[in-house]
Amino acid sequence: MSAESNSTCPVCKTAEVVCGKWTLLLIRDLAEGSARFCELERSLEGISPRTLSLRLRALEEEGIVERHTYPEVPPRVEYALTEKGRALLPIIEDMREYGRHWLPEVEGCEDAVVAAHRHAGEPATAAA
Repeated sequence: MSAESNSTCPVCKTAEVVCGKWTLLLIRDLAEGSARFCELERSLEGISPRTLSLRLRALEEEGIVERHTYPEVPPRVEYALTEKGRALLPIIEDMREYGRHWLPEVEGCEDAVVAAHRHAGEPATAAA
């Protein structure tokens, strides 16, 4: 495949968006519902506040995450996946299944699809 064709390849373009360090883990955590900056920082052990801020900003620019600011004192800001962001959840689930099957030393975290359904109050249909 030539470099020119990489610029129009859907796999390459998607990888440019989601393959930054921490990006898929942010999407995984936001699959459970909206979260505040400090909650994301706690759930992503080892991420610096600057990196988290940069990742969230990049995901906002791509239309994957939306930022909600509430007019409170002090101001409250929450982040949530957009429809475009939720469309990435099957990738997360496929990676989880790959890890369970091929990387047996990895212990599973809750399926993002199951968490998303639970958060929405819908019955979960994904296999655990």
